[in-house]
Amino acid sequence: MTDWNERLVQQLEPVLRQPDPRPGISAYHDMPYAVFQYPPEEEFAVRQQTALLRTRLEQAAGKRVTAISLAACQAAALESEGLGPEALAQAETTVGLEATIETIHQVLSEYQPLDDLVAARIPEDADPLRDIVFIVRAGALFPVYRTSSLLEQLKGKVQVPAVLFYPGELDGAAGLRFMGVLDAEHNYRPKIF
Repeated sequence: MTDWNERLVQQLEPVLRQPDPRPGISAYHDMPYAVFQYPPEEEFAVRQQTALLRTRLEQAAGKRVTAISLAACQAAALESEGLGPEALAQAETTVGLEATIETIHQVLSEYQPLDDLVAARIPEDADPLRDIVFIVRAGALFPVYRTSSLLEQLKGKVQVPAVLFYPGELDGAAGLRFMGVLDAEHNYRPKIF
């Protein structure tokens, strides 16, 4: 069993199975979420194991698990601003990669805030004792949006236990390097599994 799979099954899963997982994943009442870090190259294996974890939580623990894809949120935000794949390809050719990245960041930060898109996908009748949210496909945001910003902006908007599945590297006790490439962010307050 790989290190990340061992952490998923032996550390994270027991916490999520608890009648109220919130105290086990966060010390902050207004931030009931945690980060599950894994190597970016393990993305497809993590997706497979996350799907199995979801099934176990639903069938054995009676939880309702909602998976929110950041890739889908980003695509919806860009489409709503008229920035589909063709428009983005054209922008990259015309104004360059850096300007295109900045435009995408601006859409996700100002015009279609990513935290609002994520919060809107949480079931309206969500119950902290029954519901769990998996925030997946964070790698799709690379290099345009840092997940540390997303987690800070979700503060107070998420009432149910949530886990951000984070492709990156651990740097010290509380630092994370997005996709193993960007400089480490050391301001992650949620618990890192």
